[in-house]
Amino acid sequence: MIVAIWITLIVLSILFIYILASDFIKHQQVLEKISMAKTAAIGFVVNFFDVLGIGAFAPQTALLKFTRQTEDRVLPGTLNVANTIPVLIQALIFIRIVEVEPVTLLTMLISAAAGAVLGAGVVAKLSVNKIRFTMGFALLITAFFMLAGQMHWIQGGGEAIGLGGWKLMLAIGANFLLGALMTVGIGLYAPCMALVYALGMSPLVAFPIMMGSCAFLMPPASAKFIKEGAYNRKAAVSMAIPGAVAVLIAAFVVKSLPLATLRWVVIVVIVYTAVVMFRSALGRETYEIAQNVKT
Repeated sequence: MIVAIWITLIVLSILFIYILASDFIKHQQVLEKISMAKTAAIGFVVNFFDVLGIGAFAPQTALLKFTRQTEDRVLPGTLNVANTIPVLIQALIFIRIVEVEPVTLLTMLISAAAGAVLGAGVVAKLSVNKIRFTMGFALLITAFFMLAGQMHWIQGGGEAIGLGGWKLMLAIGANFLLGALMTVGIGLYAPCMALVYALGMSPLVAFPIMMGSCAFLMPPASAKFIKEGAYNRKAAVSMAIPGAVAVLIAAFVVKSLPLATLRWVVIVVIVYTAVVMFRSALGRETYEIAQNVKT
């Protein structure tokens, strides 16, 4: 089963590279004027930390806007296209080097993909701010229990590589929700880490699950951006290549970390993501209040 997942990811990778390369070559005479050195550096840095679970989209957006390397109009497509190949490589590596019980892995990957397709319409109607606040509090609570376990205040966490019974059902449902939340800009990595920990699994197991989930979601979404030409071709390609190199380096850093150290990394990632969610929600509320005052 693991081999079938890996082969599927290889096929997706080949198809996506073909689609991207064909579009790039077709439009090579009208490529955007950008600094390839700046975008390459951005691609390397954000994808290195993406492997650690920090996520690429938020820091990449900030860096691209700060360095003025792409228009806001094509920013969503540029982010998706630039990170698809690195995410596929992440999934290929971690699914091979980290042992995960096959049924747990497969069902959680399918549920995340189904959530993105089937749950998007429902989630899109919800208040994004309320989702961010709820997820932010949930992540902080999980981080507290992880910290309590690390400091030996309470017994928590675990080293399981798979789930069964009600825990597996809960994991499938939760990953379905996380897949749906990705469609409104809520990242999957940190919440997936928190979920895995809460269910008593090894924090290392979160990596193939979260990366595999995104690897199945991103190629079709990015292919649509490519088809519509709604992305910065030169910036996307110049970030994707060094991003892939960064993934190869960072993956083995993560794999070599002792489990106790890895738990600290996960705690930092979860707290960081919670803070980002609170800031995004509060920033959006401030904007809406200002708009109401103007009207």
